[in-house]
Parts: sequence; C-alpha cells; structure tokens
Amino acid sequence: MTASHPAPAHVLSRVAPSFLAADVGGTHVRVARVQASGDAAHPVQVLEYRKYCNADHAGLSAILSDFLGEGPRPTHCVVASAGYAREDGTVITANLPWPLSARQVEADVGLQRVYIVNDFEAVAYAAAQVDASGVLHLCGPDTGTRGPTLVVGPGTGLGAALWIPTAHGPVVLPTEAGQPTLAASTELEMAIVRHMQRDRAHVSIEHAISGPGLMNLYRAVCALQGQAPTLASPDAVTAAAMADTDAHARQALDVFCGLLGSTIGDMALFYGAHGGVYLAGGILPQIREYLHASTFVERYLQKGPMGEALARIPVKVVEHGQLGVVGAASWYLQQQSAA
Repeated sequence: MTASHPAPAHVLSRVAPSFLAADVGGTHVRVARVQASGDAAHPVQVLEYRKYCNADHAGLSAILSDFLGEGPRPTHCVVASAGYAREDGTVITANLPWPLSARQVEADVGLQRVYIVNDFEAVAYAAAQVDASGVLHLCGPDTGTRGPTLVVGPGTGLGAALWIPTAHGPVVLPTEAGQPTLAASTELEMAIVRHMQRDRAHVSIEHAISGPGLMNLYRAVCALQGQAPTLASPDAVTAAAMADTDAHARQALDVFCGLLGSTIGDMALFYGAHGGVYLAGGILPQIREYLHASTFVERYLQKGPMGEALARIPVKVVEHGQLGVVGAASWYLQQQSAA
C-alpha cells in the first residue's frame, strides 16, 4: 500500500496540517500521524505509524498520549472502531477491553475534535489506495474496471462496505451484508444449517462466516460426527486445520472457505462490484494460503452463466495493516472537503 512508505515530514509539512488517525480493534490499536498528500489517487500520506497492544494500556487516551509524547498536538483525530457511535461520542461495542468516548479522549489528550467512524466503512475508503504490496491475488484480472469495489472481512461479524466512485469523489455505502440468510449448497452445508436451526429460526451469513462463525461450523461438524468439540477458539481451529492435526477442524475450515467463496460471488453480483473485491482483516490473513488452495474460487465462480462475468472481477486478500488508519484518514478528508 502506498501509504506504508512515510515521506519526510519537512517535505509534506508545507502541503497540509497533520492529524491523527487510529484504528481501534479488539486486541490492537494502530495509530498514525497523517496528512493530505495532494495526490487524488492516493490522498493520504502517513508520516508516522505505530501499533499498540490494548492490554498494555488503560485506554485510547493513554495510547494516543504515548504516541504523541512531548511533541506538538494536532487539533483533530479520527478513530475507526467496530460498533455503533452514539451522538454523544461514546461507542457501543462488545469488542474493546475499555470504554471508548470521543469527548473523553478530547479532554484527556488535549485535542480539539475527535471523530468516530465505523471500521469497515473506513477500510472501504482505503480501497482506492491498495496496490500490489501485502496482497494475495485469488482470481480475476490484476485490475478491475472503474466501478463499485466491495470490501468484506469476517471478524467478530461479517463486515462489508461498497466503495463507489462518482464524479464528485467516492461514496461509501455501509451494509449489513452479514445478516441475510446463509445459503447452503452441498449436502454437508445443508446438514450443518439444519443443525444450526435447532436453536434459531434464522441462520445468518455471519453465523457461519466470521470468527465466531468458524466456531459454530466446527461445533456443528463435531455434533454431526457424534464427537465432542476439543478446540475452544477460532485461532485454535485454524491452527489445527492448517497443521492437519484435527479432522473436524479441517472440515470446518474447508466449509468456511467454500461458503465464503459462494457468498462473495453472491455479493459481487448483488452490488455490481466491477471494480474488484477486497477481503480484508479478521481471520483471513492467517489462512491466506489455505484459502488459496481451498474451494473458494470454484465456489465463487459457480454462478451458472454469470460465472463468466465474475471471472472478470479481481478478488484479493489484503493485509489489514495500515488500511484502517488510511481509511479513517480518507474518510476524514472526504468530510472536510464536503464541509
């Protein structure tokens, strides 16, 4: 990604004032000092970047204070975070170890204004800045045609947003793409869905395609085999599957990859994602090579006559890395230009 190569601060300081961008996840916070680059194709330039472990700090205020040190304070900060931002600046989320409040961060760190944006909406704003670095190409051409770009990531849920280029700049459409009903295609998938329906009327896409969803698949596979599950986390399931030390874990991850391919194909058709599909964040970076060798591409293209159209859409796995902070910064710059 272009933004991963910091430019000398003395060169860019004449272009635009810097501001802070933070990507707040469940285990890590990524913080950058950024500014507008003046380049419409890559509007964000990263001046300084650091990654923090949430457990080592009392909250976002402590992390931002450490990042800034004794240096000058920018006036604005934009924060990308999973969850729902209330009008009072607090965020409703089950994924953070400490409360998150924009107004509290302003007071603690001495910032004039802190903005909160949904994390996947932010990642979608970074879609235009993704290049070949940190990317695994799954299928389709190297580059797509100009058009909507879909950004999807199975994490705590299934996040998805659509980046749409317009004559007046990009527009991002946040979605609830993880909530529609899961579509099963194989006999095993149908058996898994029937098992899941024992305790719920609606089996959503993200009930299977997410971190917790992988655990649901694993437990269902075990139950169908009459075995008790022995693994207790998505990380344990992916590790056992990739090491081929647990047949049930491997079967669960195989089903996960197949369902993901089928679902991404559906989404690309629903949203007309001619510009490309980027799979970002969540558990995907851990299973990149496994995904590449799985039935993902076969299932993605398995859409009858429309498989030919899907074959023209680039599908790539993107390392999350700086996408969150660059996306948050892109969102901020878009808001400022529209103001």
